[in-house]
Amino acid sequence: MPDNHEATRVIPKVDTGRKEEVHRILLAVAAALQEKGYNPHFNITGYLLSGDPAYITSHNNARNLIRRIERDEILEELLRHYLK
Repeated sequence: MPDNHEATRVIPKVDTGRKEEVHRILLAVAAALQEKGYNPHFNITGYLLSGDPAYITSHNNARNLIRRIERDEILEELLRHYLK
């Protein structure tokens, strides 16, 4: 069995329409968290690291919204904006 630990893995890209949806959902979730008095940065980070939706408030349907997208899609969108 060949050792492929040296190979670089590639994650499939998120399509353009999906990027816009991810961005829209992140903004809505951040707004809902802030409205409830939570720090959106800390709570979204907790969700991304753990996968536990309890980090996201159910206020304004934010918890259900964030479950519509995969965590890797969220990370890709965040990095895309950060690395501009």
